[in-house]
Amino acid sequence: MSSAAFFPSPPPLLPLQSNTKTSRSITNVQPPSAEKLAIIIDKSKSINNLHQIHAFLYRHNLHHHPILSFKLQRSYSSLGHLNHSLTLFNQTQNPNVFFYTSIIHAHTFHKLHYQALLFYAQMLTQKVTPNAFTFSSILKSCPLEFAQIIHAQAIKFGLDSDLYVRTCLVDVYARGGDFVSARNLFDEIPEKSLVSSTAMITCFAKHGMVKEARVLFDGLEDRDLVCWNVMIDGYVQHGLANEGLVLFRQMLKDRVRPSEVTVLAVLSACGQIGALESGRWVHSYIQNNGIEINAHVGSALIDMYSKCGNLEDARLVFERIKYKDVVVWNSMVTGYATHGFSQDALQLFNEMCGLGYQPTDITFIGVLSACGHAGLVSEGRELFHLMKNEYGIEPKIEHYGCMVNLLGRAGHLKEAYELVKNMDINPDPILWGTLLGACRLHSNLTLGEEIAEFLISQNLENSGTYVLLSNIYAATGNWEGVARMRTLLKESGIEKEPGCSSIEIGNKVHEFLAGDLRHPKTKEIYLMLEEIDSWLRAHGYTPQTDIVLHDLGDAQKEQNLKVHSEKLAIAFGLISTKPGSPIKIVKNLRVCSDCHAVTKLISKITGRKIVMRDRNRFHHFVDGSCSCGDYW
Repeated sequence: MSSAAFFPSPPPLLPLQSNTKTSRSITNVQPPSAEKLAIIIDKSKSINNLHQIHAFLYRHNLHHHPILSFKLQRSYSSLGHLNHSLTLFNQTQNPNVFFYTSIIHAHTFHKLHYQALLFYAQMLTQKVTPNAFTFSSILKSCPLEFAQIIHAQAIKFGLDSDLYVRTCLVDVYARGGDFVSARNLFDEIPEKSLVSSTAMITCFAKHGMVKEARVLFDGLEDRDLVCWNVMIDGYVQHGLANEGLVLFRQMLKDRVRPSEVTVLAVLSACGQIGALESGRWVHSYIQNNGIEINAHVGSALIDMYSKCGNLEDARLVFERIKYKDVVVWNSMVTGYATHGFSQDALQLFNEMCGLGYQPTDITFIGVLSACGHAGLVSEGRELFHLMKNEYGIEPKIEHYGCMVNLLGRAGHLKEAYELVKNMDINPDPILWGTLLGACRLHSNLTLGEEIAEFLISQNLENSGTYVLLSNIYAATGNWEGVARMRTLLKESGIEKEPGCSSIEIGNKVHEFLAGDLRHPKTKEIYLMLEEIDSWLRAHGYTPQTDIVLHDLGDAQKEQNLKVHSEKLAIAFGLISTKPGSPIKIVKNLRVCSDCHAVTKLISKITGRKIVMRDRNRFHHFVDGSCSCGDYW
């Protein structure tokens, strides 16, 4: 890398009559001492000041002064002018360890890892011995494969036990996914710093070991914002949103001021569990504490409101974001799609493209899923081809999943099956499961059995494979087939995911499993279930016992249906909220047809709007009808 390509000559001498304090201090007849000039360089906050100082050093023949040259090199880099730093380094005769460490640090700071490693190699070639700061600089964001080599070098020079070097090694192994090496190095640190502990907490959290991360977190006497963020995000990323929100509240009690990173994690937690009131509180906190609602925060707010069933507030946030990027548009498109407002999603997509935004793969997942929720087969086909042919976006597994869902639910099973068989990438179990679900929906037992047998033979099955095929067998009264699927499920060691529904009351999220008896108000909940049952019977309701996957009597099947998790959550909502107020439920699985029919009737009988988010989409139940039009 030639210095002439960057900075062939010293910067021009700038007018010395500048009004800046820096200029006045260095234009005296007698130049300041090197110590004073070094301080002036360190305090310079603009590139113009540095150019003036640099020119002054040339005028007074101080440009080769090692300390001043080193200070200039470091300051240029900190202000984002790596080219100037590199030129100064290349003009330095026989650079010592401090010059090398500075230029290595400059390149790692700018994520130029390969170039930093070249300078390290050059340093060794010139027989300059690295110090602890050299190793901590090059390890800052070094890829794991190179970090292992640097680790060996640190051992060779006897610096691997240095606290800073060891901390950086823990961090680089943790980031690279080598949990064992990170843990071994961490355990050998005699006095663990906050930085090394945070690196280890990050490693635990990244690998889903949130209990171990929490033990280490709780053992810290002092915690900084980064440490809190890592722990909260660790909970949220691994589906423990409630725990993340509890820790966030504890963070506020400890008077730690949240950052943008914090609120992004907390908003994601609120969206996961449908905690609308908690999300609104976070939104208010953002507005009242000077956190900018930029594209990142705005997208998170849109996503939170959408997932919590409040599309109106999501749209308000969208409209108020001044500088929208494609992520913001994607969040709103996806929000409309999830709620089943397919035409709104497609209209927003067209508006986005008309304004010159380039859609991404995420955009097309949003609009294709919107088509799937409304059975817009021709529109979906057109968008799928548009994505590939006009925008050059190669379909991912998610796009194929959207198309299989669209075609399968609309009854085009053969076309969906052919699409899966002729994909450019290997279909995953989720995609096969989507096709299998379509077979269940249209009672195509022959194709369903063929797909299930293929999945089992290839070890691609999951609990959903057995459950869906059991559904198909149960729908035809084939209890022998149901029993066989249950046996296979048990023998495979795969556990069926239990249905779980949650409802937020008074800023607290209450969770229910099917037949749950753990809630403090269980007695009142079950009394309300009995009352609901009497309402339903009076309105001609007949339980859909055919969906129960057990060879039981009708009375037992009816009891089984009555205590589904979403019905328990609705009953609790009815006894815990004011008459006429809306009820919002979040379920982890697809809502069954019986619960869907029951919820429609409850909305009509009670005059309440009930919003239910299941695994696939939102259902807005109003006056006996659902926004999905019974197509879900």
